[in-house]
Amino acid sequence: MALVKKHIEQVIEEFPQFSSLEEAITYYHANEGKFDEQGYAIEQIEMFEGGGEELVKFLIDNPYVDKDMAAKIASTLSKMDGARAPIESIMGLLKVRNAYIRNLGISTLQSYGDSIKYYIVKFLIGDDRDLRIFAINVLGDVNFAESREMLIELLEKESDINVAMTAVDYMAEIGEVVDIPLLETVKNRFHDAYVDFAIDNAIRSIRG
Repeated sequence: MALVKKHIEQVIEEFPQFSSLEEAITYYHANEGKFDEQGYAIEQIEMFEGGGEELVKFLIDNPYVDKDMAAKIASTLSKMDGARAPIESIMGLLKVRNAYIRNLGISTLQSYGDSIKYYIVKFLIGDDRDLRIFAINVLGDVNFAESREMLIELLEKESDINVAMTAVDYMAEIGEVVDIPLLETVKNRFHDAYVDFAIDNAIRSIRG
């Protein structure tokens, strides 16, 4: 009996080309659980106008997305030029409950360098208390050379105790001895036991 050698042809799948952002998004969702396909879609989505915003939505709308996929999205966002990256939306990642996503948001913001300063200043001088706290947290996490000066400027006039104490927490890490008199004025401004405790701890930390 003759042996018949079977030749198996290797099939190489080619990824599709997308003519619109919507097509790329549809392909991403249609390939749930397939890393290569979704990873390709992520790269394509980023190239379309508004694509960066959509990638951020993937993380916000599904904060428990697979870690590898979340990292792929963050990596793709990090490679965007700061001038077109959706920085304000990425700052929103720091509000999600998933600590892994928050950390991805921080590392992504760090990749933009000075490009995020405008957004931090915008929030710091705004009327929304929660956004001021949010901006302080971003400022502390990305740690600009000017972070200390920006916190000092805020503390000189901040009237909300929660905002001020958030700034004090970071001053404990980056403050200098010359900032201690300012911290004392903050203590006198609020006359609150919690404030006294937090500022005394910050001063001890600064003095080492």
